[in-house]
Amino acid sequence: MAKQIRTAPPSRQKTPPASKQKPPLFGKENYRWMLLGLIVILLGLLLMVGGKSKDPNVFDPSQVYSFRRITLAPILILAGLALEIVGIFKNPKEPKPQ
Repeated sequence: MAKQIRTAPPSRQKTPPASKQKPPLFGKENYRWMLLGLIVILLGLLLMVGGKSKDPNVFDPSQVYSFRRITLAPILILAGLALEIVGIFKNPKEPKPQ
């Protein structure tokens, strides 16, 4: 006699009907704000890069402590973070009924 092997019945996954799907979390405008914030943050980080001296034994404070690296780049990074917050918290516009 052959042994019968019992297999579990196939799992039934419930898929939500199309009418009960949740609306998207962010709208198109929110993603644009977040992308703009990311670009501003990356620009700030790129402005902060550098300061390498040609001679490692010589310290040049004008390269390290320049306006671009100490003031402008951090302001851009904070502005980019503010844009990210705006993009996250901004309510998406409702489509106009036709």
